[in-house]
Order: sequence, then C-alpha cells, then structure tokens
Amino acid sequence: MDRSRPQSPELLRLLDERTADLQRVKAEYDNYRKQVRRDRLAVREIATENVLRALLPVLDAVEGARRQESMTPGLKAVADVLEAQLASLGLKAFGEADEPFDPTRHEAVTHVVAPGAERLTCTEILSRGYLVGDRLLRAARVTVTGPPASGRGGGAERTAGGGGSGEHRDPRG
Repeated sequence: MDRSRPQSPELLRLLDERTADLQRVKAEYDNYRKQVRRDRLAVREIATENVLRALLPVLDAVEGARRQESMTPGLKAVADVLEAQLASLGLKAFGEADEPFDPTRHEAVTHVVAPGAERLTCTEILSRGYLVGDRLLRAARVTVTGPPASGRGGGAERTAGGGGSGEHRDPRG
C-alpha cells in the first residue's frame, strides 16, 4: 500500500483545501513582512528628517558666523564635522547666487525689478535651502531679480539700475 497518496476523493479535496489555505496564509504573511519593512523605513525617514530639521538653526548660526568673520580653526573644524555628518544622513544644501528662481525650491523674500532681465534669478541668498534625498526640508530664502511683476501684486519690490530709487515699495499702490 502506497501511503504517499491519499486514497479517497474526500482526502484529496481536504488536502487541496489545506494546501490553498496554507498558500493564502503564506502570501498574507509575506505581504505583512513587506508592509512592516516599508513602515520601518518610513518611520526612519521621518525621524531623520525631524532631527535634521531641528539642526537647521545650528547650520544657520554657523553660516552666519562665517559671513561675519573668519572662523577660528577650532570652530571651523567643528562646523566641518557637523556638516559632513549631516551630509552622511542625506542632507544637501542648495541656494547659490545667480541660479534661476524655482518657486518649488526658493522662497522669494524680495523682488528687485531689473527692466532688461528676461527671467527671475536668485541674486542674494538670505538662508540656504535643504533637501533630504529628493524631499524638500526647507526652501532657500532669496532675493530675486527679474522683470517687472506684470500685474502680480503682493510682495515688496525694489527697482534696480535705471532711474529707480532703490527703495522698497509695495506694487499695489
């Protein structure tokens, strides 16, 4: 008698049912494991972003110190290590003078009117912007130089060059 094969159709049906049940449970478990892995990665990314966001004022203070005077060798070493460690966590700084203005990455604080300009350009970086991977952590705050706003109102503008006074004015009147 061969014991490796069930003898009755009822046993075959039960074996098929149990096999299908086992396959469903295995598939559900595999999906659960994948979801847990995705959730853990998402929590890790959020935690990393929160820590990096909390450290942005420190980076701003370092940048402010660099702008005011040359740093002592000790402070420069601390700043370099801090920036290197934050970069290893995926933090990337952006915002350079003369780059094209991108409203998805830049926050225009002031618009300087330059009648001959063809496009908006970041002319002064007030505070750098930061990315974590491809995600925007903070927009760069910039002064933008470009053509007149052409009917758009809202922000302060200055006239550059030409006969402008250089003072801030509200384009609404």
